[in-house]
Amino acid sequence: MTTTHDTQTDIQDRAILVSLVTDKIKRTGIDPELSLQELVQLAETAGVEVLDVLRQNKETPDSKWFIGKGKVEELRMAADGFGANTAIFDQELSGAQVRNLEEALDLKIIDRTQLILDIFAGRAKTREGIIQVELAQLSYLLPRLSGQGKNLSRLGGGIGTRGPGESKLETDRRHIRNRIDELKRQLDEVVKTRELHRERRRKSGAVQVALVGYTNAGKSTLLKQLTDADVYIENQLFATLDPTSRVLQLLSGKEVVLTDTVGFIQNLPHDLVASFRATLEEVNEANLVLHVVDASSPMREEQMEVVQAILTDLGAAGKPQITLFNKSDICQPEQLEMLPAGPGYLKISAFNPEDLTLIREIIEDSLAGDTLTFRIPGDRGDLSSLLYRVGEVLEQQYDENDVLYNVRLNKEDYEKWGYKLAEFVVQE
Repeated sequence: MTTTHDTQTDIQDRAILVSLVTDKIKRTGIDPELSLQELVQLAETAGVEVLDVLRQNKETPDSKWFIGKGKVEELRMAADGFGANTAIFDQELSGAQVRNLEEALDLKIIDRTQLILDIFAGRAKTREGIIQVELAQLSYLLPRLSGQGKNLSRLGGGIGTRGPGESKLETDRRHIRNRIDELKRQLDEVVKTRELHRERRRKSGAVQVALVGYTNAGKSTLLKQLTDADVYIENQLFATLDPTSRVLQLLSGKEVVLTDTVGFIQNLPHDLVASFRATLEEVNEANLVLHVVDASSPMREEQMEVVQAILTDLGAAGKPQITLFNKSDICQPEQLEMLPAGPGYLKISAFNPEDLTLIREIIEDSLAGDTLTFRIPGDRGDLSSLLYRVGEVLEQQYDENDVLYNVRLNKEDYEKWGYKLAEFVVQE
């Protein structure tokens, strides 16, 4: 029996990558070469075969072509020579530029933003993730509808065609705006549900620790190793989209909630940040942030700066933070020597059991605060259980009708629950 394959899934994207370095980009401090290396990784993550890379330095982008007309001709010749069917630009293009380039080159034209959105579309699994990605894609595409003709009609599928299908994108702007409004409504419902879960965790006194970091730094691997979580692990960008929370038991026996979050990346599309804001704001609920860094990456310092900038944007920059320099097992000795050391820093491998113990210790030490003694009436079981939940009970003694608890309690928890406990503190 002969099996027929769908043409749309058979033709692979074979791409030439294009980077335009303008004076504005130079002023931002972003290293164009590192950005281009990242674009190669993004393309490969999306299943694209990268054939060649073209670079151009120019004061400002060309309003019609983005790159100069001569570079357009060079790109056309390179595409013919390599047999490319796609060109991927490292910067964001306007709808008119996409249309002009498509007509001049007879190639599918994709920019960095669309590539990242496409990867997210392929990875989204939960209802919230799927809504967030489609909302970001439609918000990106709405002002560019006039430039999407060839992308939508071209056979071959591949990048830029996942997520909202042709039927959605070929309808008029009103239909897409209605769809955006509907997605926002659905997302609001999901956000309300998420807020209810957060409120429940707050009321239960659960201590929360958030894993943050650049994409592919090893956060999901760390979550799996520390908690035996059944999570997707892959050496790819954006392997994790949906936040995953698991209980982590510390050495004292105390339990905390450890949450893995979506990886960050430089030039993360604005529409994507807006759509994923509710998910990213899980970080704001954390008592402690573990910043996981790929210590082996040549872009390590730039990646750390991107993470700090996004944390600042989310309002989470002031959170207590520990930096975990991960993947020490694949670093050269000189790489490890260059890493910062001291309190708040740890060089680790997610696969080293001793390092996992050190992580548990440093979490416990960071969360540990002052040791206080509470005199709780014997009939106030609610307060006794609260102390066990939010602190580490070191000792308890019975004194007539009361129970004396010696408890280590961190500052943040005491600020949160002190109003219930303050009158029971034994003054020394």
